[in-house]
Amino acid sequence: MTETRQKIRAHVGSNAGVHFNEIVRQSDFAPGQVQYHVRRLLEEDRLVREEFYGRTHYYPPEYDEWERAALALFRRETAREIVVYLIEHEQAAPVDVADALGIARSTLEYHVDRLVDHDIVEKRYRERNRVVLELATPEATGRLLTTVTPTVPDRLVDRFSRLVDELLAGTPDSA
Repeated sequence: MTETRQKIRAHVGSNAGVHFNEIVRQSDFAPGQVQYHVRRLLEEDRLVREEFYGRTHYYPPEYDEWERAALALFRRETAREIVVYLIEHEQAAPVDVADALGIARSTLEYHVDRLVDHDIVEKRYRERNRVVLELATPEATGRLLTTVTPTVPDRLVDRFSRLVDELLAGTPDSA
């Protein structure tokens, strides 16, 4: 394996779930070089590629399907904050999570739906059909959460979404 390929593989190994553009930004290689070596690493089964919600993520092959989905979601700042809140509070009503994080209920539901789809968060119904959110596997989730930090572009996307939600929430409905 070439030195360039080793560096790219090592970078993905220490940043599981990283996006292609982030690999390019954090390396000294041209996009074409990264693309060539990533393709070769995929062919050699030394990397795994997954698509989640319109973004391509790269992982070392030792991560299973659940871990890959979780890491991709944890790269989104809002999803990550929801998970951290649930780690700290064990379970919570959606309204409490939205209020604590300062996000619109629609934003919360968007991220919670994805977290539920990938068995990271569970929605439970309590008395009078009230929803409670809790982590499906808190230990495994906490372990994975410590391995990833959202990148600046991921944070910008989430913050832009929050800004749009705030603006729409403050606008009276038109008749």
